[in-house]
Amino acid sequence: MRTTQFLIRGSQKVISHYQFLLDTAESQQEQETFAKRIEEEKRNLERLQADLARPAQAA
Repeated sequence: MRTTQFLIRGSQKVISHYQFLLDTAESQQEQETFAKRIEEEKRNLERLQADLARPAQAA
């Protein structure tokens, strides 16, 4: 469980970093790239959160 929590926190930091890069992007291509990466990381985060919730439901 600690590993999943660590990965969740890391994913949140990555999203925050990509959001900063998106906000400061100078070209349309950069904006699209960072927006895509944010969406990918959000999907990863949702999977991690689902994995964390799953054992709690079984208990």
